[in-house]
Amino acid sequence: MKRFLISIALIFAALIPAVWAMGEQIDVKCENGIYHIVLDGKKFENKIKFVSSDQLITNRDAHQQSGALMTINAGFFDPNNQKTISYIVMDGQTVADPLFNESLMSNSTLRQNIDKIINRTEFRVVECDSKIHYEIVPHKTPVDFACSILTSAQGGPQILPELRLEEEFFVVKKDGKVVRESASVLSRCARTIIGLKKTDKGDEIHILIITNDNPKTIYEVKDLCEKLGLDRAMAFDGGSSTSLNYKKSVEVVSTHDKGGRMLKSFMLIGSN
Repeated sequence: MKRFLISIALIFAALIPAVWAMGEQIDVKCENGIYHIVLDGKKFENKIKFVSSDQLITNRDAHQQSGALMTINAGFFDPNNQKTISYIVMDGQTVADPLFNESLMSNSTLRQNIDKIINRTEFRVVECDSKIHYEIVPHKTPVDFACSILTSAQGGPQILPELRLEEEFFVVKKDGKVVRESASVLSRCARTIIGLKKTDKGDEIHILIITNDNPKTIYEVKDLCEKLGLDRAMAFDGGSSTSLNYKKSVEVVSTHDKGGRMLKSFMLIGSN
């Protein structure tokens, strides 16, 4: 599929109705500092959108402006130039493309590893013959014939079925020792995780918001995802970016500033 960057201003009201269905509910559970949200993939068909903002805004502002039922942070970005480091697809169009981020191209180390960076894992909502399913796969993975990506957000690393730390340039090793680490993957920190689990009733989408009350390394997250029986899982941006807003009742902010970090892209969940 030909990819191209569309320069847009993120006007949430134009993307999603201002008010979600009043009766819509999501079960939001928190135990030991970890929020675990399970979405019925069938129930939430056409109710998930990934969006990218030209200007950095907080998760709270994205949530309030969209009227979403739930909002979480999504892809990586460069806070200095406010440009994306992750692909974002909205309504079938690529609206954020890391190849247009000059900071990636001007850094010799990043440029030499650009193939690994642009092939980091993404979460996709895919339509095939008017049926919706979900995928967690490396970015360059082709979609099946007669299928199209409706919306997607890249992050990384892939956690399940296996970690792809070196393959996605989150870890660099020399003589068996780690000489470079990105996104604090080996450190304990807050994290935003999304996973898929196949059941007899269809796909379940699992969201884990791991707060500063119980920070985890990516290896500890892998153990948790396996314990939950997930088939596939990946990380979105984490650390101080880890954010969650549900209705007006739940908010997770991972910064000392109660307003939260300024972010680039978001996962909006709710009812059209």
